Amino acid sequence: MIERQNDAIDRAVLVISTFADDDTARQFGTTVVESQLAACVNVIPGATSIYRWKGKVEEESEVVAIMKTTVARLVELEAFLQENHPYDEPECIVLPIEAGSKGYLDWVRGSVTG
Repeated sequence: MIERQNDAIDRAVLVISTFADDDTARQFGTTVVESQLAACVNVIPGATSIYRWKGKVEEESEVVAIMKTTVARLVELEAFLQENHPYDEPECIVLPIEAGSKGYLDWVRGSVTG
């Protein structure tokens, strides 16, 4: 059954970040799941990022990490990302989940609340 989420503090969200390599992304993902800052982290290698940094257009291979968490854990997850990510300015994009399977969303919420 699909659940339509409201704007409550326990609303599930996606957090996207990128890493330079698979090992770093996996280590980060494992730590945030073990710390219950995220219920799940998908590590997706093989991305090519083209971006402007310090006035130059750059192109790098990166690994995308998609984290499932709740609004209640966002501040802690972002703080952990800022403190532990190797980039000078790590990507931290938060996307709302408008709806999803009730069982899965319940699992996300339960996995990050302890």
